[in-house]
Amino acid sequence: MATSFFLSSALFSCGEKEAQKTDNQANSPSIHTLIFIDKTASVDVQKPFVANKYQQALTSIIEQNFRKAGDTYQIYYIHENTSKARTLSLVCRTEMEDTEGVNATDLEAIKTSYDLSIRKERNFVIQQSLNRLQAQNDNASNLETNITASIPVIAKLSENPGDVRVYYLSDMVESVKNGRDFQIRPPKDDAEAEAWATADAEKLKNYQLSSPEISMILPFEPTSSSKENNPTVTHYWQKLFESLGVMSVTEM
Repeated sequence: MATSFFLSSALFSCGEKEAQKTDNQANSPSIHTLIFIDKTASVDVQKPFVANKYQQALTSIIEQNFRKAGDTYQIYYIHENTSKARTLSLVCRTEMEDTEGVNATDLEAIKTSYDLSIRKERNFVIQQSLNRLQAQNDNASNLETNITASIPVIAKLSENPGDVRVYYLSDMVESVKNGRDFQIRPPKDDAEAEAWATADAEKLKNYQLSSPEISMILPFEPTSSSKENNPTVTHYWQKLFESLGVMSVTEM
């Protein structure tokens, strides 16, 4: 079971992929994108560093994943009522034709038509996503951070054929009254994080997550202290997702 760690540039450096977007992808599996945006008191998306990082992340995710008819894109908010907090759900409608064997003139026309259509769709999705990112949550729901409630949502989406890609724009600090509260009591070390994750995974064993790729996009600057960006907290989530069958967990 491999857990992957990459620099944040791994998500954003997609220029080479962009040049190949319309080539040989007509018959590729649909991509189902699921984004969880933290709307609790511990994450301030108005801070310049956080705003810039998350705006770049959303734009890059959409450019990479929203490619052709059948691709889906959803945003949920993370707060006290995460499982009921879907705020955006879209399906791509741009058709991507199979260009194998097409002559150069027709190929150019197909690509031009595709580029115009997908750009219009992506721009709409980007704007809607940024609106959701910038929205403030001043309700009582911002006092709890229920990340665990996202797991049934992921499991449900994973029932669909295609590739499931999940992104958390969050500090990953679970904080619920009748569960883990990492604000008050985070794991003291990796061993405790793993023990807690294993115990919690047993309670969630009905939700096997074998297919999704999961990325945790943290709001912390590179100079953040371990007290602010606690490595045992992210280790807990890596172990929990791994215990539920996830093959790829990336921290950014």
